[in-house]
Amino acid sequence: MKALLKLEEILMFVLGIYLFGMLDYAWWWFLVLILAPDIGMIGYLFGNKIGAVGYNLFHHKGVAIAVYLLGNYLSLPLWQLTGIILFSHSAMDRVFGYGLKYDKGFAFTHLGKIRTKDG
Repeated sequence: MKALLKLEEILMFVLGIYLFGMLDYAWWWFLVLILAPDIGMIGYLFGNKIGAVGYNLFHHKGVAIAVYLLGNYLSLPLWQLTGIILFSHSAMDRVFGYGLKYDKGFAFTHLGKIRTKDG
């Protein structure tokens, strides 16, 4: 089942690349921006609860889809780009086992606990 879920996330990442290709941006923008949603980790400087909220805001696929659809409806390519980057990044993270965070700490996700060097 784990392999099937990873395959699903890989296909969602590919969908993000496809949607990006439909926009009028140079391909290098995708490469430059794909890690930008990790800015949400800054919240962890203020504690686990704020960190989890900030991280989840930038890594929730529902938020990503809403931003993209709003951009599509209002004909705002920058919003479409933002939604695609958020969506693609979230799919990429989930391939590597990084899920939405619980407020217990960064390692506690909806996909299970992330292994750290401490165990």
